[in-house]
Amino acid sequence: MTYLKSHWQLLALIAAVFALWQTPVVVPLKILVVFFHELSHAMAAWLTGGSVEQISLSPQQGGFAITRGGNRFAILTAGYLGSLLIGAGLLMLALRSALDRGVTALLGAVMLLVTALYIRDLFAALFCIATGLILLGAARFLGHAANDMILRVIGLSSLIYVPYDIFDDTIARSSLPSDAHMLAHEFGGATVMWGGLWLVLSAVVILWSFRKILGQSSNLTFPNRP
Repeated sequence: MTYLKSHWQLLALIAAVFALWQTPVVVPLKILVVFFHELSHAMAAWLTGGSVEQISLSPQQGGFAITRGGNRFAILTAGYLGSLLIGAGLLMLALRSALDRGVTALLGAVMLLVTALYIRDLFAALFCIATGLILLGAARFLGHAANDMILRVIGLSSLIYVPYDIFDDTIARSSLPSDAHMLAHEFGGATVMWGGLWLVLSAVVILWSFRKILGQSSNLTFPNRP
């Protein structure tokens, strides 16, 4: 009972995301997580000495990142796990820091910068520009609590979507040309093996995140207005 009272807002938010999961309401959040996925591929390329040619997103919640050079194993592995870590990081910053407005602004700025440098197709450009401007506007005009809530929603959506996406792409439909399929083709093993490993790692990250992040209470306090 004490746990429910201390974290009821976060639990209600998780329940709301699950309840709306198959509705159009959550689609922009899913596409945003796909953006994190492709950005993670790009970051792995940069960190291992490669470069990025293009990043793309689709209305069907798909996407790709075209990279050159770098460590191929790290690049292929980074998509799902990187987007999961981004989600966990955003949730941690929302719950354990007062940097919410700065983080929201930084996320918006990153989306606009990535759009200018690497996005070439219309849908992806419109989505990233619109989302980036919304995030910058939220950071500028909304208060701490509202920005905290925005980061919570984004972080939780990533933590929920990534394991589902891993299972759907690499286990339930293992014949799809997923990251795990390419990893199996280039480095050996089976698509299901790599997908299963990522699924286990994602569960570990999620459990660790909630254990370390929640604290005694995660409830937001909204200021009273006269």
